[in-house]
Amino acid sequence: MNKILITGGTGFLGVHLARRLLRDKYIVTLFDLADLDAQDLIGKVKVIKGDIRNPTAIDKAVKGHEYVVHAAAALPIQVAKKSIYSVNIDGTRNVLEACLHHKVKRVIFISSTAVYGVPKHLPEMETSPLYPIGFYGESKVAGEKLCLEYAKKGLSMNIFRPKTFLGTERLGVFELWFEAIFKGRRVYILGKGNNKYQLLAVTDLVDAIEKALFAKVDGEIFNVGAKDFGTWREDLGAVISYDKSKSRITSLPTFPSQLILGVLEKLHLSPIAAWHYKTMPVDSYVSIEKAEQLLDWHPKKSNQELLLENYLWYKKNRREVKNRIGNTHRVGWNFKVLNWVSKF
Repeated sequence: MNKILITGGTGFLGVHLARRLLRDKYIVTLFDLADLDAQDLIGKVKVIKGDIRNPTAIDKAVKGHEYVVHAAAALPIQVAKKSIYSVNIDGTRNVLEACLHHKVKRVIFISSTAVYGVPKHLPEMETSPLYPIGFYGESKVAGEKLCLEYAKKGLSMNIFRPKTFLGTERLGVFELWFEAIFKGRRVYILGKGNNKYQLLAVTDLVDAIEKALFAKVDGEIFNVGAKDFGTWREDLGAVISYDKSKSRITSLPTFPSQLILGVLEKLHLSPIAAWHYKTMPVDSYVSIEKAEQLLDWHPKKSNQELLLENYLWYKKNRREVKNRIGNTHRVGWNFKVLNWVSKF
């Protein structure tokens, strides 16, 4: 039975991946700063509480594991360059060094399509130029470079650039829309909403990771996203229609809204980062042909299916999750000024 370590293991992706790996009879260890709150996993996985910025702690955690999925990351919500870089660059170096030291068979690094920045070459290919947005995007580019350096040292790995992924238990920025639909309020979007925006089901991402862990292909970078996706108006509209909500999609003027959100971001009055408000109003999608061909991976859920699945989970569990605030995808974010504005 293969032993697999997941950094960032108590987070949104880590929890979904752990469930899949347990189902497929692997021994799973989660390494994270946060406690495990997924009740169905408690007692079934080993949890090591630690920080990837601590080289000793991650070295001890990696020891004895044959495979590592490095999903731990500081999200754009953390704002400060120092905190994002220390986790996403220094922490990644520590993970890779530990994996090389203990001769791990394969590492999967979870990067981001934030490395492409505002899309310029649609669909974005793995070979497209990189124009990262903000400290988060820059840190992911640096993380990928570190991975390629360690690959030259003999460490086997594959890199994923996933589109924004959703599924049950996902909150974060999407809670703004879900709460608006639940209460029948306006659902605000930047621009007209007629731009095509690709998302990704977390279950499809988990499929891809599992395939890449044991595939013969090595040292590759893969884009992953939904195969079937439409515009924001089409995909969010389908959720509103299904729920018979009184909500209606309302456009906000792009440039003035981006200026305001930029100011709020700098003043730490909104968790919505440049990565969110600069890419939302434009076409944004990647080619997934490489993953389909080399990994025989084929995403199953469309944008509409995964948005609806996530919303229905939110609606069912709203009372439990409404007051859980933090800076990960498994909890709500403190929208501060935006919460006040939404009431009016």
